[in-house]
Amino acid sequence: MTDATTPVLTVVQLDDGVSLDRFADWLDGVDVRLVRADLGESAGPADALDGLLVLGGQMSAKSNEPGIAETRALLTDAVAAGVPTLGICLGAQLLAVATGGQVHVAAPPGRESGIIDVHWRPEALDDELVGGLVDADLPEERRATRMPSMHADAIVDLPRAARWLAHSRAYPYQAFRVGSAWGVQFHPEASPATLHAWASLHDDVDTDAVDAAAAEHDEVVAGAGRVLARAFAGIVVARAAERTPA
Repeated sequence: MTDATTPVLTVVQLDDGVSLDRFADWLDGVDVRLVRADLGESAGPADALDGLLVLGGQMSAKSNEPGIAETRALLTDAVAAGVPTLGICLGAQLLAVATGGQVHVAAPPGRESGIIDVHWRPEALDDELVGGLVDADLPEERRATRMPSMHADAIVDLPRAARWLAHSRAYPYQAFRVGSAWGVQFHPEASPATLHAWASLHDDVDTDAVDAAAAEHDEVVAGAGRVLARAFAGIVVARAAERTPA
């Protein structure tokens, strides 16, 4: 049973193979409401949401597959309403498109897969979502966090109002913020088993190499994912408290 005093985080799933995964155990202080947009379910009006998390998927942010157009519109409304929002991979691309950015389908650098280094820009230091992952004692060129990745489409232009937070060697826009919403191109929620399943779908991915990297770095990756999930849940809880009448 849902506690009426506990904020509800609405999670939009767009692909049967891309779930909340390990985030399900790390989103402290919120109740999760899963909406299968790919199956025609609706999240309802954005301004009624305590928080919104949009997951990834195999389709394009520009496609007309079930749930895509509705989710783009939902993200536009969520930012306008100031709803704490997190978009992961496809979710980040949808957020970018919904707020004025651009996505390139099958971007020229090719598929970014496995465990990558996400390099933090100075703007990330005091960011309330990702700041906990940035070691201010390190020189800027060494401020990086290992994260899972699996994408071929990419954000090529950020929304005009966005704050650019991170990049990788292959792709510039690994994390950004626009208003109350964050987008991350990487997959902080992904377990080694999930990353293996995704890698197996693509002929251009060395699945054995992905498996080896995921196993080698899993403790660090899981720790970073946990920090990010708990930070986002904390933002949702704090906003809900601000909205609750005294």
